[in-house]
Amino acid sequence: MNHLSNSDQLIVAVSKGRILKDALPLLAKVGVTPLEDPGVSRKLILETTDPAIRLVVVRASDVPTYVEYGAADVGVAGKDTLLEYEGDGYYEPLDLKIARCRLMVAGPVAPGAPPARLRVATKYEHITRRWYAEQGVQVEVIKLYGSMELAPLVGLADRIVDLVDTGNTLKANGLAPLEHLCDISSRLIVNKASMKTKHARVTALIGALAEAVGESSPWSNP
Repeated sequence: MNHLSNSDQLIVAVSKGRILKDALPLLAKVGVTPLEDPGVSRKLILETTDPAIRLVVVRASDVPTYVEYGAADVGVAGKDTLLEYEGDGYYEPLDLKIARCRLMVAGPVAPGAPPARLRVATKYEHITRRWYAEQGVQVEVIKLYGSMELAPLVGLADRIVDLVDTGNTLKANGLAPLEHLCDISSRLIVNKASMKTKHARVTALIGALAEAVGESSPWSNP
C-alpha cells in the first residue's frame, strides 16, 4: 500500500450524524469512499478509496476549529455551526446542498403575554444574541446542549432557538415555529494555508464537488 505523508494528503473533517450520512454519497460521487464503515469502525481517521484523501470524523462544533488551525485541510459543516463559530481562518467556497433544515425561534402554540425580558434556550448562543440585538430586543440566553423543546414545557425558557426539519418534534411538544432566522445546509470549508500550499489538490476537490451538486466551481486551477 502506498502510504502518503500528511504533506501529500488532504485531510477532510466531517461531522458525525446526519451530515456524515448525507456527505458520504456525495463524496462517493467524486471517488472518495471510506475503506471502513464509519458507522461501525471505532477509528476516527479513515483511509479512503482515494489514497490522497483521508477523513476525520469529529463533533459538528469542532469541524471549523480543525480546519482553521490546519488539523484538517477541508471540512464539511452545517451553516449553523459556521454562524455560531467566531473564527475566520477558513474559506467557505461551496454550498453542498445536503442536511437542509431551518434555524427557527419556537415557542408555545398559545403563549401568554410575553415577559418584559424573554428567556431563550438554545445551543446557538452567539446567533441568538445577534438575532435579538438586531431587533433591539433584550433577552436572557440560556445555553443548553440538547432537548430544547423541554425548556418551555418546564418553565426554563419562553422561547427556544433550534434547527427545525419537519416540525413534528415541536408539534408533539406543544410548540410552534415563530420566527425564521435562516435556511441551513452543509458547506465545504477550506483552511486558508492549505488553499495555498495544496492548491491543486484542494481546487480539484472543490471542482469535483461543485459539479456533483450542480454548481460551477468558485475556484479553478490556474
